[in-house]
Amino acid sequence: MHPSSSRRDFLFQGGLGFGTLALGDMLHAEDIDPRSQDPLAARAPHFPATAKNVIFLFMQGGASHLETFDNKPILTKYDGQLLPESLQDFDLAQINTADAKVMASQFPFDKYGDSGVEISRLFPHLSQHADKLAIIRSMHHELFIHGSAMIMMHSGTSLLGHPSVGAWVVYGLGCESDNLPAYIAMTDGIFRNGASMYSSGFLPAVYQGVDMRAEGVPIQNLQRQSDITAGEQRLLLDQINAWNREHRQTRPGDSRLAARIANYELAFRMQTAAPELIDLSGETEATRKLYGIDDEPSARFGKMCLMSRRMVERGVRYVQLICGGWDAHGDCKGNHQSQAAKIDQPIAGLIADLEQRGMLNDTLLVWVGEFGRTPIRQGTNGRDHHPYGFSAWLAGGGVAGGKTIGATDDFGFNAVEDKVHVNDLHATMLGLMGLDHEQLTYHFEGRDRRLTDVGGENNLAQRLLQA
Repeated sequence: MHPSSSRRDFLFQGGLGFGTLALGDMLHAEDIDPRSQDPLAARAPHFPATAKNVIFLFMQGGASHLETFDNKPILTKYDGQLLPESLQDFDLAQINTADAKVMASQFPFDKYGDSGVEISRLFPHLSQHADKLAIIRSMHHELFIHGSAMIMMHSGTSLLGHPSVGAWVVYGLGCESDNLPAYIAMTDGIFRNGASMYSSGFLPAVYQGVDMRAEGVPIQNLQRQSDITAGEQRLLLDQINAWNREHRQTRPGDSRLAARIANYELAFRMQTAAPELIDLSGETEATRKLYGIDDEPSARFGKMCLMSRRMVERGVRYVQLICGGWDAHGDCKGNHQSQAAKIDQPIAGLIADLEQRGMLNDTLLVWVGEFGRTPIRQGTNGRDHHPYGFSAWLAGGGVAGGKTIGATDDFGFNAVEDKVHVNDLHATMLGLMGLDHEQLTYHFEGRDRRLTDVGGENNLAQRLLQA
């Protein structure tokens, strides 16, 4: 397009019905936002950052900390026995400890790297990067049910209608790409809580994540419909744009129309950029092998991980990858074995690829689920939900790996040392991005709101950065 082309020309060449670009959910904005003239323009952080992009690896369903990153040898000693009497009166909501039987970890742990960090044999590829991982073994919150726990992990609260972490990051820092969304979400199955997993909540709708597919049409309704001619499309978009501008002048407190106009412009540019993003034909055979994208069962998640590298390489600020299926109420061993086989090589490949391209230093990786699993048996060798102590890890983005932070008790019930609440994790993520979680606010319903609400401590960040 010629540099003198008008805004109208951009809209003429845009597509119809850009539904996944938040055009159907323009909700909740209360005040005129100072970013409204260019809401996605890149902005300076509050203080020097160690990370400029995030790849959030979410294990939907709740991966067991006891089978992954939190070794508890005592579970083997008590396997099949009732809990010791001293533990039978634990006050853990919705978990019956009185007649529960202990279940040993279904996989052995080994020490890896120069640091000797203990990781389950579930992850033969990822464990080779042990010295890059900072493992948190004391994550916790209070929500036992999948839905509310997932909302908590993504928005810092169990209440619907609040912005996701990615939306807050983009609101604070904007985007470094003119041709792709600032925030992209992908899943290998379904978004169990729907759009609430990447919602902008009460923030202006332009900060909502975009649901992108790894195969076929990357974004629904992006291309012009075949039964509409270019001329007809131009007339329609010109008229829509005129109505939107006229409507916006009479409603100065509503950000929805500014978001809609901005998204039409972005949608046009994405018509070329999005298909190019998912076209992996230019990637070398060695790169494809690194991610395991030509082999099952790692092919799908491997492609998602490779695309996430391509996204941050092109300036996407926040990428959210969801691996579903970790809900191991029965056959925890079989479930986790099949789940780990999907993600182990792809995530290890992502770390290696980012490092060799010089991108790991400023790309923050975060791995976590909505909770862990109980140390006691449920059904046929399964484990129930467990939010009172579970694991996460971070890598890249300036994080010094080869360390563990916090601990659960001997049986893995409660976080007992250096406890890290979800709000603390979010405050730390923002801090590594150069954002003060107490300063990053948005005025809504009479008060300044923030991701961490009235909680959140950022003192974890310094520990993560220290070698």
